[in-house]
Amino acid sequence: MALSNTTLGVLIATMDASIVIISLPAIFRGIGLDPLAAGNIGYLLWMILGYLLVSAVLVVVLGRLGDMFGRVRIYNLGFLVFAFASVALSLDPFRAGAGALWLILWRVVQAFGGSMLTANSAAILTDAFPARQRGTALGINQITALAGQFLGLLAGGLLAEVDWRAVFWVSVPVSVAGTVWSYLSLRETAAGGRGRVDWLGNITFATGAGVLLAGITYGIQPYGGHPTGWTNPWVLSGLIGGVLLLLVFCVVETRVAEPMFRLSLFRVRAFAAGNLAALLTAIARGGLQFMLIIWLQGIWLPLHGYDFEDTPLWAGIFMLPLTLGFLMAGPVSGYLSDRFGARLFSTAGLLVVAASFLGLLALPVDFAYGPFAGLLLLNGLGHGMFSSPNTSSVMGSVPPRDRGVASGMRATFQNSGTALSIGVFFSLMVSGLAATLPSTLGSGLTAHGVPPGTAHEVASLPPVSTLFATFLGNNPIAHLLGTGGTLDHLTAAQRATLTGHTFFPRLVSGPFHHGLTIVFGVAAGMALVSALASALRGGHEPADGDPAKHTPRTYARKG
Repeated sequence: MALSNTTLGVLIATMDASIVIISLPAIFRGIGLDPLAAGNIGYLLWMILGYLLVSAVLVVVLGRLGDMFGRVRIYNLGFLVFAFASVALSLDPFRAGAGALWLILWRVVQAFGGSMLTANSAAILTDAFPARQRGTALGINQITALAGQFLGLLAGGLLAEVDWRAVFWVSVPVSVAGTVWSYLSLRETAAGGRGRVDWLGNITFATGAGVLLAGITYGIQPYGGHPTGWTNPWVLSGLIGGVLLLLVFCVVETRVAEPMFRLSLFRVRAFAAGNLAALLTAIARGGLQFMLIIWLQGIWLPLHGYDFEDTPLWAGIFMLPLTLGFLMAGPVSGYLSDRFGARLFSTAGLLVVAASFLGLLALPVDFAYGPFAGLLLLNGLGHGMFSSPNTSSVMGSVPPRDRGVASGMRATFQNSGTALSIGVFFSLMVSGLAATLPSTLGSGLTAHGVPPGTAHEVASLPPVSTLFATFLGNNPIAHLLGTGGTLDHLTAAQRATLTGHTFFPRLVSGPFHHGLTIVFGVAAGMALVSALASALRGGHEPADGDPAKHTPRTYARKG
């Protein structure tokens, strides 16, 4: 019962983190808002990142509350909040900017409920299962969570074809059924310990992490003639201020009697190494997700005859080998790690992930699908091999009384990595495009009859606009030239060429590949560093039983 319920909870929570990404074109058309118009990119970013920000900031707090007041109680409440927010999202009564703000607000509330689910699910399973079965249970749960991120892309593409509100409708029956099922089936097995809430720690952590991640979010947007906003004083202030607040938080946590973030857990080598590996792997995995969407929707699918409007759906379909790899490797590696330990499988899995990134790096932009699908399957297998044993190792290395906060800390690293990946990899890609895209785009437009002044104006737009256009399944050329009436002054043949399936993809394939080389090179490097951290985790003995009898040395020693 615990496994079925928590698996349903993390599936719907992680699916809704990504389901909106693919559906954004239909959502913005539905509320009558052009996401690429000046000033509207902020709505688009916060629609994606608002959910991730809340998930990254609140999971530790909610895990700690689970330790204090009951993990099942907080988990059940999370299902209820999630269901209520899903209903509100599907009933958006406004249009244009007001409609976008309504969706962003209720996405934040939905993320709050989702954080209650993800913060306590691993702790509930760790309480429910004995050590010999824990890896299998957590493996199924963790791989479902990772697979949910990619299944959300497929579900979003399918449902957006029906109606943009259907993207939110799908969460309603699942979350309502989950709420009823959790209240009927789950029982508290761990003794909660009433304690004081660490208000100063909560405030400094939430503010510091929120400001830091918001600064990274706005760093993606252009500023003062630069393709990105990293020189924006507000962005720099957010980055520096966020880091300083997190440093204050660390000091606070060493001084208070009942801290929300137990820094002493990092003395446990398996806990510290596992979370470092999870953070870097989440950044690399998030970068892969967004780059694959851009690669497929903006270049490969149009080159193979797919309309730009249809590319979101087909991108989700063509990425299925990645999800299949997760589902194949996760439960198996979790079961085997229960018998042979986590270090071998998690480290080998990360080496497989690094190899798949290097393989993707070697592919041409217009690849044959067979090798591409094979590399996605390999990447999914590697992530599946890593995630299940790593989660089991992290959760089994702490005493029972700390499992809620440990689960929240683990989820914080994972969710923060996904949020960070957007800022890191979009910035890397934009920097790569900025070097060659303007000249390539300008010369390509003038060669097909576009006046030099207009071609220069279009080519001078920030590369992030081009990235977002492909990310949303729009033809950037038709979008940029159509609004100014330039297409009306061209011949029919020129219009057909410029707005066809292949002009833009062929034009940007060279600059895009340059940016892709940087992105996948960095991702491969992160996977290798994660593998090193995983290899250094040491052996550990599951911390079952009386927590008072355990010390950090006991958790870390080889068992």
